[in-house]
Amino acid sequence: MTEVLKIAREGGVATFTLARPDKLNALTAPLHAALRAALADCARDDAVTVVVLTGEGRAFSSGQDLTEDLPRDASGQVDLGPPLARDYNPLIRTLVDYPKVTIAALNGPAVGASMNIALACDIVVAARSAYLQEAFARIALIPDAGGTWLLPRIVGPKRALALMLTAEPVAAEEAKALGLVHAVWDDATFAQETRAFAARLAAGPALAQRLTKQALAKSLENDLDVQLALEAELQREAGFSADFAEGIAAFREKRAPRFTGR
Repeated sequence: MTEVLKIAREGGVATFTLARPDKLNALTAPLHAALRAALADCARDDAVTVVVLTGEGRAFSSGQDLTEDLPRDASGQVDLGPPLARDYNPLIRTLVDYPKVTIAALNGPAVGASMNIALACDIVVAARSAYLQEAFARIALIPDAGGTWLLPRIVGPKRALALMLTAEPVAAEEAKALGLVHAVWDDATFAQETRAFAARLAAGPALAQRLTKQALAKSLENDLDVQLALEAELQREAGFSADFAEGIAAFREKRAPRFTGR
């Protein structure tokens, strides 16, 4: 069976590479299954603190593989509901709630559902030649894979709607200006820069990173008083950690901290 997802580990970083370069890493049911299994494995592995999702070849992903056999209803019409319920919705939910830091490393275009998968990750970095595109309108569909929830929360509803209705590609530098992308690096050095960036995050305080993710996620639904109480609760937990003691010691001793995630 052809390998559709390549997994590599280096230190605390696990890198998942979508490996269908001849199809621009278009998404299929087997690729979804492999990705869900890999995410589940790394969620249980204390040695992994950062997960990087990237693509092989010249694209991050072109989105759903439209040549894949799709389910049909009783009348023979293509029914897109089951693939969303089986594959995309669980993946987006997993990424949004994932306990480790996730990085979408856009080595090339992220089109359609793959753009929204990237946005579901904690941080997006991009090669200079990469672009993002909500391409659904070009085939008379609505954005899915969480796009209608994720994109307006990042760029605002007006800009999100325009990007969806026009299906225009957003170049990496423009995506950075819009807040969709954290960093843009030259194509020639992109892989190296991504590895170094992921390694820096992996060396950070894993517990504090997880608690920070929890606090930020809740802030979207909490009022100020509830959020302040949550910050106090999570800060107490962080303050009891060995990493906090190490951070204070390193600060006083004027050295780099050596965090253990505990």
